[in-house]
Amino acid sequence: MGKLVSTLFLTLDGVYQAPGGREEDTRGGFDQGGWVFAYADDDFGQFINEVFARPAAFLLGRRTYDIFASYWPKMTDPADPVASKLNALPKYVASSTLTDPDWAGTSVISGDLGKEVTALKERTDGELQVHGSGALVRSLLALDLVDTLHLLTFPVVLGSGHRLFTEGAVPTAFTHTGGRTTSRGVTIHSYDLAGRPDYSAFGLPENT
Repeated sequence: MGKLVSTLFLTLDGVYQAPGGREEDTRGGFDQGGWVFAYADDDFGQFINEVFARPAAFLLGRRTYDIFASYWPKMTDPADPVASKLNALPKYVASSTLTDPDWAGTSVISGDLGKEVTALKERTDGELQVHGSGALVRSLLALDLVDTLHLLTFPVVLGSGHRLFTEGAVPTAFTHTGGRTTSRGVTIHSYDLAGRPDYSAFGLPENT
């Protein structure tokens, strides 16, 4: 049984849209893409390399898949720790519109998301990794299918853009399993899902 592991880049105000470039994702007229670049350093690169040392397969949303498929197949250096895994390992895309993917090793998931991803996890020996794909991650969280969440929070506020956690998100508790801060102020925290939140209140001090 594999683990489903999500890695996401977020701003301080929770935006995940277009971290890698201005033209990456312009939905809603978003023109602030590329907000990650200024904070890239060796610490950031080390964490990414650690993540990409562990995948057995990848699960992506349609938009992230299109972005990746336009770039990574052109990166052919076998020593590249990211490209070598993305190009060689199985890739699954959750999409109702993609029918004939060009990127080698790609399969499309178009049926019941819960059933299909559960089956994927059952036949995966290792990490089934989700990168980006914020809308897909929200759906997977609502289905309790995410095992581990890596959130990289960048010290920038954009004020607009698509956010990971929106009104109506399923209440979810997490256990913090690790954290670090890069030299440029990116906080990297890892969480395992821990069911639903506990609700209680601080007691009032007794009168003496």
